[in-house]
Amino acid sequence: MTELLTPSNLPIPKLYLLTNDDELPVLMAKLETALATGVVHLLQIRRKQVLASKDGAAKLYQEALQIVALANKYKVAVVINDDIALAEKLSAGVHLGQSDGSVEKARQRLGSKQVIGRTCHDDVDLVIKANSEGASYAAMGAIFSSTTKPNAEPIERSKLIAGCEQEIDICVIGGLTVENIIQLQGLPIRYIAVVGDIMDLSVDKIAHRCQQWQQALSAWNAPSSI
Repeated sequence: MTELLTPSNLPIPKLYLLTNDDELPVLMAKLETALATGVVHLLQIRRKQVLASKDGAAKLYQEALQIVALANKYKVAVVINDDIALAEKLSAGVHLGQSDGSVEKARQRLGSKQVIGRTCHDDVDLVIKANSEGASYAAMGAIFSSTTKPNAEPIERSKLIAGCEQEIDICVIGGLTVENIIQLQGLPIRYIAVVGDIMDLSVDKIAHRCQQWQQALSAWNAPSSI
């Protein structure tokens, strides 16, 4: 077991943006604005409503081509939600839920350089397993209540700390905002996954919100008043 780093030498977490289910033109405008700020380091394509529609897989592929091209423009890595085959087709990474396929098989198909994430909820044993199988990061949460997954139970802080003590990058997800992220200061987190706090905003407000995220992350090692 590794010791947690002290706040003074913590690496600054990276912002990990997930798409929502906006109509594609609106989504693309929001993503262009967000990615142009340079704050986003990882982008997940997660389009549940599109996938559930008629010819959803074909529609998702056509959308993903455009989204990946936009991300490439800003040199932002992309992961596909749940779908190893689509990730391989797009030369992207993948994020896998516990029932969405094997991390080991994904690594074999996608190669050593692609980002592969695994949902681990609040289970440290799943974090350890994800590490042993070769995942790039383990996602833990929900941290707070979330509009995306309202039924998810917030994780106990002790379990999050235990996850952070494992030798794998940790991604936190669930209800995270610029205002509440300070409550996680002092933990060696690699990725902070955000959906609603950015994607629920109108296009004209996204750049400012991303700038606020940049400020919050830049102050990660500052002493917390909480």
